[in-house]
Amino acid sequence: MHVSIPVTKDIVLIGGGHTHALVLKSWGMAPLPGARLTLITPGPTAAYSGMLPGHIAGHYPRDALDIDLVKLARFAGARIILGAATGIDPVTRMIRVTGRGPVGYDLVSADIGVHSRMARLPGFSDFGAPVKPLDHFADRWQDFVTAGGGPVAVIGAGVAGAELAMAARRRLGDNVSITLLDRAGILDAVNEKARTRLLAELDHQKIILKPNSDVTQVNADHLVLADNTAILSALTLGAAGARPHAWLAEQGLPHQAGFLSVGPTLQSIGDEAVFAVGDCAHLAHAPRPKAGVYAVRAAPILLNNLRALAQEKPELMRPFNPQRDYLKLISLGDRRALAEKAGIVVAGRALWRWKNNIDLAFMQKFSRLKPMAQPRLPVEAAAGTSEALGDKPLCGGCGAKIGPGGLKTALKSLPPITRDDVESMPGDDAAILAMGNTRQILSTDHLRAFTQDPALLARISAIHALGDCWAMGAAPQAVLAQIILPRLSPALQSRWLEEIMSAASDVFSDAGASIIGGHSSMGAELTIGFCVTGTTNSAPITLNGAKPGDALLLTKPLGTGVVLAAEMQLAAPGDVVAKTWAQMATSSASAAKILSLEAHAMTDVTGFGLAGHLFNICEASKVGAQLNLRDIPVIPGAENLLAHGYKSSLHAANFTALAPRIRGAVAEAADILFDPQTSGGLLAAVPAAKVPKIQASLSEAGIPGIQIGTVLAGSPEIHIIDGRK
Repeated sequence: MHVSIPVTKDIVLIGGGHTHALVLKSWGMAPLPGARLTLITPGPTAAYSGMLPGHIAGHYPRDALDIDLVKLARFAGARIILGAATGIDPVTRMIRVTGRGPVGYDLVSADIGVHSRMARLPGFSDFGAPVKPLDHFADRWQDFVTAGGGPVAVIGAGVAGAELAMAARRRLGDNVSITLLDRAGILDAVNEKARTRLLAELDHQKIILKPNSDVTQVNADHLVLADNTAILSALTLGAAGARPHAWLAEQGLPHQAGFLSVGPTLQSIGDEAVFAVGDCAHLAHAPRPKAGVYAVRAAPILLNNLRALAQEKPELMRPFNPQRDYLKLISLGDRRALAEKAGIVVAGRALWRWKNNIDLAFMQKFSRLKPMAQPRLPVEAAAGTSEALGDKPLCGGCGAKIGPGGLKTALKSLPPITRDDVESMPGDDAAILAMGNTRQILSTDHLRAFTQDPALLARISAIHALGDCWAMGAAPQAVLAQIILPRLSPALQSRWLEEIMSAASDVFSDAGASIIGGHSSMGAELTIGFCVTGTTNSAPITLNGAKPGDALLLTKPLGTGVVLAAEMQLAAPGDVVAKTWAQMATSSASAAKILSLEAHAMTDVTGFGLAGHLFNICEASKVGAQLNLRDIPVIPGAENLLAHGYKSSLHAANFTALAPRIRGAVAEAADILFDPQTSGGLLAAVPAAKVPKIQASLSEAGIPGIQIGTVLAGSPEIHIIDGRK
């Protein structure tokens, strides 16, 4: 019998640096039962520093630099929170994160790197490009090259600055001026033999060197030095030293010039529950320069020590003893590299190939991730078990719901409504209750977890549950929560519930509703639902009311089911997943307010897909509809995933139930119509003459209002035109 292991410890990794990426990979191969791992990171990817010069030189495409943190977190079974950490409170053991409530921890590790922004240099914020954070810099460089390039100046003449200057020379050609500046000397901190070779290389590549030069102003097309000399520069690169993120020094923990001070076990000298690694850490027991090699070699030590403390076995912790010298491989721009160690210096193409192999092997650690396998069936099992299990994991969100065919059959067996104060319309998901001149809308919905983040799931579940209320033109009123938690320790039960209710409260408060209570229990997995009431003094907008000639407007792109299904199988790119989560977490309150003024019929697009919910309108209104696939918005990346065979668990049932009522393209071209949506947009039938006005109002509110088709006279059928051909 399978026993669910309760979660009792929260380990949080702040930042997706090289050390944390390696910890996530190792954790996925051997997780610690009872511990939940969380990654907090501003974006879905992290750029690998070793390949940055090669990208600048044009040897690698932009996406070759990225470690996909969303895929890596899924592989590790870890929660990922896309947000910027702004503080650690060692007393309450809470982490502040932009745009959400605090995140609790038992153990926390910081690997947030450094930055090279020069906020005090006039003009740099507008016209400069700090090399760190690396991902922002790589994007800025790509845009610069795409726009045609131009003269480049590099502020900071250490190894990184020299590498960037030579890489820029290789990418931009010999006729563009490249200038390397420093307020001190050029390559002063480099071994003398290596410095001599690198200076000769810079001279050979006709890179202009400006030592002892103090930049006082950065402009769009030039720099100004302290002596009023002007240096041509269409893009100024900032590579002058590593600066710590300011908030680290404000947490009451010991630091060295803003870098968190850690001891041999990588723990903060001031708090044993706090670790720091990579460039943001100061190794108090063995000070070393900032270098990626130390970050990589610290990973197994950090992993071991986090696991040891999570088990409350400090005797298992190990020290990190970084070597004093290490092999330095420096790119020379044109597929050559210089190697230096212990005073020995060599250069050539073979060394670049060696460096390239090392870099590619490092990145392959994160690209060859295998998705979770389906559980094996016992040798003996009842007939039909294999078919019911399917060949892929069960989806979360609306993809886990029961298909429309079985649901309609079950509902038909119910006795007719006999109460005078219940006015529910056929096909509507919400009940309409008469209360004098007021109509109260009653609806409920819940979602099986598709993310390890309870707060994100709570926000999306709350917006999703409000969909029927908004679609009927009602003002949200009261909410009851229905929470099923997995097995947790009492402390983590409180922590999870606080995150869930805080996120949900934000949504419902913004919508004008109050959470008045609810029910919670423990089960096999996290499930969040809400029962919602709303009120309206006018006639509710139902499915019954669409008229021939009406335009069909949709307020959110399709594709959430495809993306969530692919994400579970480690196939969806992290940036696609991040955009999908952001779309699902976007409220439809403003869209509903605008559309309800004119809509003849309206619904939210959820589990039955666009085809299913549109057919419900057609059936209730006794009309047909025409859709043009050319006009239907789709989440970028979703169609590609669909073309590669990734579909939600509910997709096939939606297709089976709706295909007989579809005319025209119903094969692969129209597959997206059957994709179940989680927290999908509103679909409204509105007077055609009102479309320009409605679209203008939606646009002003930052909401897409795309006309995807027209209501037709005739039987309830959906006619599909593939206008993309």
